[in-house]
This record gives sequence, C-alpha cells and structure tokens, in this order.
Amino acid sequence: MRRLWIAFIPYIVVSGVHVAALAAGAEALAAPTKLALMPLLALAVVWTAWGRAWTTAHTLLAIALGLSWLGDGAATFFPGLPTVPMMLLWFGLAHLCYIWLFWRVLAVRRPPLWSAVYVVWWVVLLAVLWPSLGTLLVPVAVYGLVLGATAAGAARCHPLIAWGGAFFLASDTVLAFRLFVPEAMPGWTSPVVMLTYCTGQGLIAAGVLVAVRARRSAVAAEVAA
Repeated sequence: MRRLWIAFIPYIVVSGVHVAALAAGAEALAAPTKLALMPLLALAVVWTAWGRAWTTAHTLLAIALGLSWLGDGAATFFPGLPTVPMMLLWFGLAHLCYIWLFWRVLAVRRPPLWSAVYVVWWVVLLAVLWPSLGTLLVPVAVYGLVLGATAAGAARCHPLIAWGGAFFLASDTVLAFRLFVPEAMPGWTSPVVMLTYCTGQGLIAAGVLVAVRARRSAVAAEVAA
C-alpha cells in the first residue's frame, strides 16, 4: 500500500496545481497540466503493478486512461474537428472500458439498491438539458446512459471504485451544464469539474489496484488452505 500511495504523489500534486491554475485563471499553466494528468496516473498504475502479474483489469484500466487522455486533449489533438463530439467519442470509449472492467471483471456484489439513483439522474439531466441540446440530444442521451452504467458498475466493486465512479459522474454532470447552459454556471464551476474529475479517476485507479491485490491475496489464502 505504501508503494501505491507513493506512486500517486505526482498525479496528486499535478492535479492540485491544475485545479489551482483553473481557479486563478492561469490558462498557460492549466493547459499543460491537464494533458499531464492521465499519463501520470497511468505511470502510477504501471509502477504499482511492476514486478507483479499484469492482469486484464490492469489492461482495461490503462486503455481507459489513454482514451480519457485523448478526451482531455480533444481540442489540442484534433483542432480541425468539433471539440464536444470528440470529447464524447473518446470519453465514451473510455467508459465502455470501465463498464467492462466493473461489470465483468471486478464486481464483487450485485448492484446496491441505492445505485438506482443513477437512473433518476439520467432522466432528470435530460429533462433539464433537453431545450439546449439541439442536434446533440441523441449523442448526449446515449453518453448519459454510458455514464450511468459506469457509475452503477462501480457501485458493485471496491468502495474506492464506487466513490470514484460517483465523483466521475459528478464531474461530467457539472461539465454538461457548463457546455449546454453556460449562462447558469458561475466561473468557479470550471475548477469544480476538474477537481471531481481528478478525484474520480484517481480513486478508480487506486481502487482497481487495491481490488486486484485483494483478489490475489484471497486466491493465495485459498491455495494455502
């Protein structure tokens, strides 16, 4: 566990710098630190897993982080294409990896009753944003379903993953309002988006590593018995 938390220090530090830069309006610092987030988190995952068997869970997590990085840098990496659809594309693919990971690989329980709140969240979100979505109604609705499935799947896993899924969903919810009803969102919601996003991604990554370790320990105990 000590190795895990040490590995996450660069990610935590850069996340703090990025959120602070957004709050201060320092775009020259916010832009590069944003693009450094997912590579640092992926590095923490690789370092923590180094010297141990690499599993399907590690692979899915790494792919999801890579796709999230493309979503983070959609405006930078694909300047000739519309930013919002590109973000939806890359983050949608990242969430599909998370869905597979949470529902098929790391689930340890049935969906808890409280996770039904994610269905309510989807209905309310679409009802509120409907007038502002225009031609993006269907893509946003589908993306919302994917987000809800990710959060609900996370609720089936280790508590760190469950909290990570909830924070990730909160981030995308605030971002949706910033994108489609910006006049209703104060400036301080920009750092809130990234604070919840960084927290969510970090908790998911840490939770996956802890869950894999716990599963290995359980298998070793069964073999020893």
